[in-house]
Amino acid sequence: MPKSLLKLLFLFITAVPIWAQKKYGFDQICERTSVQMVQKDIPKALKTADSLYMAAQKPLDKVKSLLLSAEVYHYAGEFKKSICYGENAHSLLNQIDDAEWSSRVNEFLAKEYRLVGLHERSKKYTLQGLEMGQRIKDTQQRGELLGLLNQEMAYYEMEQGSYSRAVKYIETSLNSFAKDNIQGNERAVAASYQILGDVYFRLKDYVLSENCYRKAESMLKSKCCILGLVYNGIGGIRLKQKNWKDAENYLKKAENIADSSRSLKLKKAVYSNINDYYEGTGDNVKASLYAVKYVRAFDSLTARSREVAIKGPENLGKPNKKSAQISIVKNAAIIVLLLTLIGIIFFFKTKQKKQRSKFRNIIRTQLQMIRSRSESTPLKVENSDFSNISVEEVDDRVGGSDKRRNESLMTSETETKLLELLEEFEKGDLYNNKNMSLSFLAAELNTNTKYLSYVINQHKNADVKTYVNRLRINYIVDKLINDEKYRQYKISILADECGFSSHSKFASVFKAVTDFSPSSYIKYLDAENQSDKNVHIRENN
Repeated sequence: MPKSLLKLLFLFITAVPIWAQKKYGFDQICERTSVQMVQKDIPKALKTADSLYMAAQKPLDKVKSLLLSAEVYHYAGEFKKSICYGENAHSLLNQIDDAEWSSRVNEFLAKEYRLVGLHERSKKYTLQGLEMGQRIKDTQQRGELLGLLNQEMAYYEMEQGSYSRAVKYIETSLNSFAKDNIQGNERAVAASYQILGDVYFRLKDYVLSENCYRKAESMLKSKCCILGLVYNGIGGIRLKQKNWKDAENYLKKAENIADSSRSLKLKKAVYSNINDYYEGTGDNVKASLYAVKYVRAFDSLTARSREVAIKGPENLGKPNKKSAQISIVKNAAIIVLLLTLIGIIFFFKTKQKKQRSKFRNIIRTQLQMIRSRSESTPLKVENSDFSNISVEEVDDRVGGSDKRRNESLMTSETETKLLELLEEFEKGDLYNNKNMSLSFLAAELNTNTKYLSYVINQHKNADVKTYVNRLRINYIVDKLINDEKYRQYKISILADECGFSSHSKFASVFKAVTDFSPSSYIKYLDAENQSDKNVHIRENN
């Protein structure tokens, strides 16, 4: 046999093992980098992922390295970057024929978009992932990914309020995990039981809810976000049962995990329950402390969601060789996607503004009707539920026919000046001061209580208590209309915001002024904006 032929045969025989060794090395490095990520060596993990991308020759290897970078950024809490890398990996899926990795990329993006509050976009990737997952040949990989994707569908149905459908998706998830006898996946199964516990809690079936939480707890051997949610769920059940001792025990465990966790969702849920616990036990000081923590966690979640929703997934642009490897066509497609997203959001915001303006006019009309009723009927202060602020008892019905100005009381110039000062007072928010009283306001306006009481009765058609409380309720109504985050706050926080001393007094006055309870009013506002949500949803189709 000629030597040249022998050389060719040798090369052919050795080519496959060499290729396999190189392939194994790439996957091995990916796996080792994931371990480094768990060990919190994030800069090293990112550097390794970048090197893998630079070395990748095939589209599948590029997908793996991009998804690895996305997972590292997720662990670091940088969701904007994690989504960006995930989207870059997704843009390469049409170049590969691998059902498992296509399903993995879609499952990752579904989770990330859910965590930033873009539930319709999350559903889009979940459905794509489920479609690809059915084609996976390896039974263990198929069971794992289908289990995780059904969890995402359950989250979506919970967000829509379809709890019965959420239960079915979790049952499908558990079936996917169990039927393929997947080992070492206890945390994912525990997550299914934790979600199921949340669903039954919302359905007020506390027995089933606790059973699910207990199953999840039994599978978790170390501290993690899921265990924190489990403890918080059991603590929430104990709050409903008014078992304060057990509630405190479980909520302390949940807080211990939440304080060391990066999960804003966990922090928000735990601080909300602890606030309820201290309100229930009468410790208003600590209740206020955790109300502040809750608001901070909520605001951080809202800010993170807005950052992704408004700016969209950014093309970070890999430096040097990466930029050359990502084609101009793909970059153009991403830019078009961003411009389309911005256009839809602009449309959504414009329509939302018009809707709010229309609704605000309805409210103003309603308030004017209330004022007109007060003009046509005498004030009945003794029957009003406006006792939450301290106001001096003064005779604000000056002699004669009650409504004619008494020239001996003050001059017309003084009366006009006082009206101007009251108009300035109404433009600010001093009326939210908890120390507000007739004497306090008189001192602020540099007048005396009798003059002030007379002018308010004569020109505002109310006594001082009613006048101040109307201003406070108008203030909080304006906040509820113009700032969506106020609709997520507890009623006690809204009461404190506008100067009321308790939840109950605020609710009573709110209903007296608006004819709605605060909770009903917030639901009405949300219903008015539901059509705007549908506009936002269409950008994911």
